[in-house]
Amino acid sequence: MLELNQADVKVGEGLVQDRFSGNAESKRQITLIQQEHLMAMASLLHRDSIAASDLRRNLVVSGINLLALKGQTFCINAVVLQTTGLCHPCTKMERLLGPGGYNAMRGHGGITAKVLTSGVIKLGDTVKLID
Repeated sequence: MLELNQADVKVGEGLVQDRFSGNAESKRQITLIQQEHLMAMASLLHRDSIAASDLRRNLVVSGINLLALKGQTFCINAVVLQTTGLCHPCTKMERLLGPGGYNAMRGHGGITAKVLTSGVIKLGDTVKLID
């Protein structure tokens, strides 16, 4: 996992150079998780913190309830995304976070999205619902 200050996003691919990029039919072109949920998961695991990179999600956002974006179209900078579902944890979370990692992520895994408009996302960009 790489932590970047900006990323190129393409329709039908997701994040350029992501390990999952290039699948135009995928409903999981981009994954998002809330920063606030990292603290909740850390608490459930009796830890001070969890590194966002351990969770294998593409984007970490804060100040917005991602579940409120269910079935919605939204943008980050010029990139337009459409929510495609919940991003459920996988069994790798037990290895990455330790015992209980999978259960700590249940309900906190974030969302998946499909790219509708290409562009660049930068650290600090705002997530906005499109009416």
